[in-house]
Amino acid sequence: MTTAVPPLDSPFPERGPNAAADAATDQAPATAATAPRPRWERPAHLALLLGTAALLLWNLSASGYANSFYSAAVQAGSESWKAFFFGSSDAGNSITVDKPPAALWPMALSVRLFGLGSWQILVPQALMGVGTTAVLYAAVRRQFGPAAALLSGAAFALTPVAALMFRFNNPDALLTLLLTVTVYCVLRALDGAHTKWLVLAGAVIGLAFLTKTLQAFVILPPLALLYAVCAPTRLRRRLGQLLLAGLAMVVAGGWWVAIVELWPAGSRPYIGGSQNNSFLELTLGYNGLGRISGDEVGSVGGGARRAGGAGAGGGGGGWGETGIDRLFSANIGGQISWLLPAALIMLVAGLVITWRARRATDSVESMARAAFLAWGGCLLITGLIFSYMQGIFHEYYTVALAPFVAALVGMGVAVLWEERGGLAASLTLSATVALTAWWSYVLLGRASGYLPWLRWTVLAAGLLAVAGLLIGSRWRPGSRTGGRLLLGAAALGVGAALAGPLAYCLTTVDSGRSGSIVTAGPAVAGGAGGPGGMRFKRAGAEGFRGGFPGGPQGGTQGAPQGGFPGGPQGGPQGGMPGGAPQGGQAGAAPGGQGVPGAAGGTGGRGARSAMGGPGGGLLNGTKASAEATAALRANAGDYTWAAAAVGAQNAASYQLASGEPVMPIGGFNGSDPSPTLAKFQEYVKAGKIHYFIGQNDGGTGAEGGQGARGGAGGPGGPGGGTSSAIAEWVKAGFKATTIGGATFYDLTAPVSGTS
Repeated sequence: MTTAVPPLDSPFPERGPNAAADAATDQAPATAATAPRPRWERPAHLALLLGTAALLLWNLSASGYANSFYSAAVQAGSESWKAFFFGSSDAGNSITVDKPPAALWPMALSVRLFGLGSWQILVPQALMGVGTTAVLYAAVRRQFGPAAALLSGAAFALTPVAALMFRFNNPDALLTLLLTVTVYCVLRALDGAHTKWLVLAGAVIGLAFLTKTLQAFVILPPLALLYAVCAPTRLRRRLGQLLLAGLAMVVAGGWWVAIVELWPAGSRPYIGGSQNNSFLELTLGYNGLGRISGDEVGSVGGGARRAGGAGAGGGGGGWGETGIDRLFSANIGGQISWLLPAALIMLVAGLVITWRARRATDSVESMARAAFLAWGGCLLITGLIFSYMQGIFHEYYTVALAPFVAALVGMGVAVLWEERGGLAASLTLSATVALTAWWSYVLLGRASGYLPWLRWTVLAAGLLAVAGLLIGSRWRPGSRTGGRLLLGAAALGVGAALAGPLAYCLTTVDSGRSGSIVTAGPAVAGGAGGPGGMRFKRAGAEGFRGGFPGGPQGGTQGAPQGGFPGGPQGGPQGGMPGGAPQGGQAGAAPGGQGVPGAAGGTGGRGARSAMGGPGGGLLNGTKASAEATAALRANAGDYTWAAAAVGAQNAASYQLASGEPVMPIGGFNGSDPSPTLAKFQEYVKAGKIHYFIGQNDGGTGAEGGQGARGGAGGPGGPGGGTSSAIAEWVKAGFKATTIGGATFYDLTAPVSGTS
């Protein structure tokens, strides 16, 4: 980026310095589609895509199965087409994951073709990252030229949370790609009021719904309003086009929902995350409006807001303090906010500069304004929802903001550079560079001991760039010396803005991430992370970033020796990079209270799941021993499920190790009423389940506190009693045997006198 700078007299040639004047006359304005490509563009574009691929593919297998909850569903889908279609957690099709299955399909197809392994699961995700970069480049280039497109692509690829999630197997990777494609299609539709592009946008949103339900619809209001107001055609046609796009969305996203809802419930898997075996209930409740209000039936403790109450110093429940500054907070800021202030400034500046344009089919300025409204509207509405939602919220959700931020930065730099001769534009561009350098300095300082030289280097480079921009813009027009000074200052400013995110990205790809709660970069002071949320390896040691998500008092603590979560095979004690303490207690912050469902720290309160270890392996499952794996594989063909275990993470660990179906009782949280006790007893009587995997009573527990126990120790929540009842029935009727450190109950050999 810093070497592929266009000539000073036309840094963004596709728009050109006279774009506004051309738009006001009959002269056809220059656009990216008509202007010749500069010689440097193709090599620079190729370098961007290859660099993105290298970043996302480097050391990819270090994350292993990443989130084993989804990896188990991928493994199941690679063996059973029924599991593939429904997104089942196991090939026996007992229950689905708590999301629709579109994100699982590419990974499952990869595993079908190339076998089960970390690369086979994660490579499709990495390729989605490259694809998102390519789509973003194409969208920005059409109106703002290759230099702006390269800057946007680099800003996106070097966003730490993007480097994390496009190397991970959560649905957010595919969702981010589809949201980016949607904005691209809407912009293509606006450029001439093309029906086909708007209908394609609707179809893409429908597929995004099958990826992560209602989050796909967050960007619909600003995009639909933009098209209704700004499309260069009569109002009746605009409204008709929007209706067609809505129909395409319903068809693309609704066909699967209709099949699932009409399919007889007794012959399909239970809908994970729901309490009534309904995908519509899941969509509107646990995965929908419950995320906004915090009343997520079936969540940890039956609803984070009810469990946690208001956060200290602001709104929010068990998932952190809410408010306008949430995206800049300790545990989220380093994921996404490096260029967020710059993006907001560029949005305002871009709208001010382009607002004078009339709506016209051939107006470059009008399309530039539409681009700022599209990307900016998506950023604002998504950012506000993330800032104020009271339900489950993880740091990695912010990857959805990455393309919006990156696009605004590239486009804003383009329009301000064109106006650099004016005092207002020069001061705005310089102030943005200064603010970005200062914010990088702040973010880098939050990670104790993390590259202390870098934060000062970034700050100094940013200030030097500001001085160069101010001096160069005041130089005599046409001066070669002034031009070189401006280009050098611009290159230095870009380097200062991207150096901090680049360091975070390199730290992220240098170590594996696994579990349900993951973050990019080093551990930061005051940040929250889950045990198993960040697994790192350094100098032969392995450890976990500690602290349960949750409250404002969550800290970065190491996992306790002996293993959290899920029993005796948990991760060993280890220190953290960047000076995090060793051997801290997981689950609760010092002096605080753990979130229900978590393992409680000393003096805190945690949840000990029914015969499944602390939290039931909520954040990551138990490591299956060789002995346990061999036991599961023995005569596995005689059973529908080699075993059953409380909680999907525990079941996933054994399923991935053995390659045999393991029933996750209660779904992800252990709180889904699936299966019922009567149904489980029916399965056992029919000889469909070989083992029940319970807890080794000698394993770690909730020290010094009271677990949130459901019945005989099951997980809390509406369906927790079902898991507890099954566990107690098994314990009373079958003999326990320790295999490889885990407690196994042979369900084919009941204790004499029981049935």
